[in-house]
Amino acid sequence: MDYSRVLAGKGEEPLPIFSKVIGALENYEEFPFLLEPIFHEAAELEDDDLDRLRFGLVRLQVYADIHRYEDMEVAQRMKYVATILERMLFGRLLLEGEETGGKQCC
Repeated sequence: MDYSRVLAGKGEEPLPIFSKVIGALENYEEFPFLLEPIFHEAAELEDDDLDRLRFGLVRLQVYADIHRYEDMEVAQRMKYVATILERMLFGRLLLEGEETGGKQCC
C-alpha cells in the first residue's frame, strides 16, 4: 500500500513528517514510541504544513473506511494511528460530529 500517496494527496509532495506516520503504520508495535517524536516534529511545522498534515490524517481515516472490508486489520490500524495522532496534535477529530463532542465544519 502506498501510504505516502494517501497522506500527501494527489500530486502533492509528501511532508517529511509523513515518514514517521508511515513508520507507525508499517511497524504498529512501535507506534507508542513514535508519538513524542511526531509531536515534536509537528510543533516545528508552519501553519500550511500543519494543515497538510491534518488533511493527510483525515485522508488516511477516509481511505481506511472505504477499504475496511478488503483487510479489516490494516484498515483498523490506519484509522487508529490517524485518529490518535489527530487528537494528540489538534485536540479533536475534524470529521467528528457534535454528537461525539466536536463541532461540525459545514
